[in-house]
Amino acid sequence: MNIRELTEEDYPRIFEIYSKSKLDELRFEKKTFKLLPLEDDEKRLSALKESKIYVFDDGNILGFGAIFGSEIRALFVCPSARGNGIGRKILEFLLSQICGKANLFVAKTNEPAKELYKAYGFEVSDEFLTEYNGESVYANEMVRIKGQY
Repeated sequence: MNIRELTEEDYPRIFEIYSKSKLDELRFEKKTFKLLPLEDDEKRLSALKESKIYVFDDGNILGFGAIFGSEIRALFVCPSARGNGIGRKILEFLLSQICGKANLFVAKTNEPAKELYKAYGFEVSDEFLTEYNGESVYANEMVRIKGQY
């Protein structure tokens, strides 16, 4: 498998993938969001850095994911590499690192991501109002009981 732990040298590529991917998560919203680069987003960067971060690397980092306890905190794939199963491989790897129940958070309108998570046994457990770069957005918490998929 091409998944390994993040090294300090990987951060510039992680920031690049995030910048190319983050607004995709919000593309189904009725309003337009302005990108807040990860390196400038103290809240999200701090949460990411306290997590275990893994990269999908086949000679070039094409995606990354992060877990903190039982929470999947990040799953991003470079747009030019999508459709090749990289997101699924990262998700499966992250789930293999979690004992018991797993949870994650996703924009309520991001149906493609939610469909992927549902295929792995996740179900929407909550809806709440949050924000991204000062703009409000509804999100869902999704929960998976181990062994469901």
